[in-house]
Amino acid sequence: MSGTAAEVKAADALLTEAVSPIGRRFVLHWGEMGSRWGVNRTVSQIHALLFFLGRPLHAEEIAEILQVARSNVSNSLRELQNWDLARVVHLPGDRRDHFETAHDPWELMRVIVRERKEREFDPTVAVLRECVADPSFARQDAATQKRLRETLALMEALAAWAEEMLGLETRTLRKVIRLGARIKNLVRGT
Repeated sequence: MSGTAAEVKAADALLTEAVSPIGRRFVLHWGEMGSRWGVNRTVSQIHALLFFLGRPLHAEEIAEILQVARSNVSNSLRELQNWDLARVVHLPGDRRDHFETAHDPWELMRVIVRERKEREFDPTVAVLRECVADPSFARQDAATQKRLRETLALMEALAAWAEEMLGLETRTLRKVIRLGARIKNLVRGT
């Protein structure tokens, strides 16, 4: 939301009317966090709004609630669909596309982790593999070779672990997460 103080206040009022104060706080915070994660603020706010309300919304409704341009909403919804975080649904008697997101936070976490891994983590692993496989790699000093090989090994191990965790049933994943620091004791044999 950008603009004059009056525009911001008006947008704030619409958001407040559409959702509870807690919802408003959630939507605004999620937008702020999204920008810190490298995601457009409006994209994050739309996702938060869909998640919080838990019902399909059409683009015009989203634009009105968040007080953003309809074109911005369309672009943001397209980005959410590209991330598998929003899907089109059709409501009986309404020809407009409506959008919803998953209601299960565990499903959302899986989608976000999988997408970020594919877009950010996997390309880094691929470049490290290329570097290590390059014939000129042998001409690098031993310390550099060691650092890159160890980095590659770490990232491959993390990628394998992430895939295993993403494949677990939610019930099992909850147990793994709750183990937390107790894993340290298990590994130490205490």
